[in-house]
Amino acid sequence: MRSPKTALSAALGLGLAAALAAAAPVSATTPSSPANSHHSTPASIAAYQGSAAEKADTKAFFEAVIKSARAKMKAHPGAATVTVTYDAGAAPTYKSQIAESTSIWNSAVHNVKLQEGSGGDFQYKEGDDPRGSYASTDGHGKGYVFLDHKQNQEYNSTRVAAHETGHVLGLPDHYEGPCSELMSGGGPGTSCQNTQPDANERAKVDQLWANGLAGIRLGKAS
Repeated sequence: MRSPKTALSAALGLGLAAALAAAAPVSATTPSSPANSHHSTPASIAAYQGSAAEKADTKAFFEAVIKSARAKMKAHPGAATVTVTYDAGAAPTYKSQIAESTSIWNSAVHNVKLQEGSGGDFQYKEGDDPRGSYASTDGHGKGYVFLDHKQNQEYNSTRVAAHETGHVLGLPDHYEGPCSELMSGGGPGTSCQNTQPDANERAKVDQLWANGLAGIRLGKAS
């Protein structure tokens, strides 16, 4: 059980809505395939509306990742690309999906790279939680992505992992968007099979991490 005095719990993922305060939702204009043409409906996103507190806590998780990345950039001030490390040891069921998610993001963006490493800047964990998949931080520079078993059985598991990792990179949820948006998460329904961020999402991540950490200030992801 988490104590509200000692931990911030950021419920981000496909299960609960969240948004970075300074990151405006983005939307794709043209679906890339019939499978990506599904749009969210009021009914399909009704279960994904989070509280204001959950949305505020989203920023804490991103700041925890930035805090760790900032220390690395201080040690290597000339580096233009930030490397964010993760440990997937506590999520063995989803090892292949996490690896695929890493490949997807590393191919999609240029200013930040994901790399597996013991301990990591953040961790992946798995289990059962009625909230579904989400990301959480202790507010002190450490955090994790939690992958819920039931949700990963209902939705495309690689999409779940890539969506949650999108939060680590600074993207908010946008459940109202079409399947072609990775951060629309569970909004388009279980039939959505898209695992790729769209052009707007890729550009936003590169903007957030442009020139290392030059464009990022704690508390403001822009």
